[in-house]
Amino acid sequence: MSSTLTLTPEVSVRELLSTESVQRAFRFFESRADEITQEQIRICSIPAPPFGERERAEYFIEKFRELGLVDAHLDEVGNCVALRKGRSPSPLLVVSAHLDTVFPSGTDFSVRREQHKLLAPGIADDGCGLVALVALLGALEECGIETEGSLLFVGTVGEEGEGNLRGARHLLTEGEWAGKVDAFISLDGPGTERITHAALGSRRYRVRLRGAGGHSWGDFGAANPVHALGRAIARLASYPAPSDPRTTFNVGRIEGGAGVNVIPTDAAMDVDLRSASAEELHRLDAFFRRAVREAVEDENAARRAGDPPLELDLKLIGNRPSGETPADSLIVRVAEEATRAVGSSSRLDRSSTDSNIPIALGIPAVTLGAGGVSGNSHTLEEWFDPRGRDVGLKRALLVMLGLTR
Repeated sequence: MSSTLTLTPEVSVRELLSTESVQRAFRFFESRADEITQEQIRICSIPAPPFGERERAEYFIEKFRELGLVDAHLDEVGNCVALRKGRSPSPLLVVSAHLDTVFPSGTDFSVRREQHKLLAPGIADDGCGLVALVALLGALEECGIETEGSLLFVGTVGEEGEGNLRGARHLLTEGEWAGKVDAFISLDGPGTERITHAALGSRRYRVRLRGAGGHSWGDFGAANPVHALGRAIARLASYPAPSDPRTTFNVGRIEGGAGVNVIPTDAAMDVDLRSASAEELHRLDAFFRRAVREAVEDENAARRAGDPPLELDLKLIGNRPSGETPADSLIVRVAEEATRAVGSSSRLDRSSTDSNIPIALGIPAVTLGAGGVSGNSHTLEEWFDPRGRDVGLKRALLVMLGLTR
């Protein structure tokens, strides 16, 4: 990345800590802790199901405008985008969090309290990242902190599940900011130690089979979609997934059939394939696709004479690229030094986040936790404890300023 940072990360962070404006921002995070928590509750109470993030995005437009970013707007895919201009247009740093949750329309997103914990679907993932955008921008504005480079605040759509990182993908490859971003930070989930600098690649499939169906007794021998899926799953389960590079597979959903004594007319399953290695992921992907085809061929070969064969629809529903921001890159070194500066121990990590897209494009990127602790992620009992949130916000601020001062 191009940067105005000419000092070492250690010296740069140390100098930032000595400035009065940064210390005022730190006090802002501490003194406004309850207000930040209330804002998180408001954000998380706005439904944002997969492909239904607009209401929450529009809330962020108004919030960004209230905080001084008058050009806040929705882009073509629904990302909420707002530029905070520095003294120079570059380096341009994206600071992002994802708007969407994994939970479908109709989910109750009401937030309840149990002692220090907040409980609600999506309260941590990515409620704490989203409220961090608001808190960080509020601190910059109230404390009069100017930057040499510019900051692009973004609430992205489509980070979860079948969203396939469409928000980050559009922002960096097709939208108005494509080719202009020098570095990228995603605030996702809690914590103050994790620095995700490596992208976990994945490929996701929906397998659908259709047949003639029939009675379990009278039509026994007809090609059975569920039996074919079972054959495919058995083949996938036999794959010798290596532990290094770590490689995983999962059949996350399976459906079909009408009754215990009915040969199904259709059946479907969703499959997730992941690996830390692009080469291993390619091997697993090829094995899986072959396993499905062979399973269908075997089921069709065993069917009664004259019966129609099963029809296969194998659809790729997710493709997340892998890659790595080098551990000795500027953005990682600044993040490590900022983590030490707030009293935490940094831990380099590999995961699947919005940062997969910039990493694959060669844009320096990390995903950081936004403070606090959480549990039961991606369940209706997800919880978040905001105690210690200010530490995560302080770290994020130091990283932002360390890259754009």
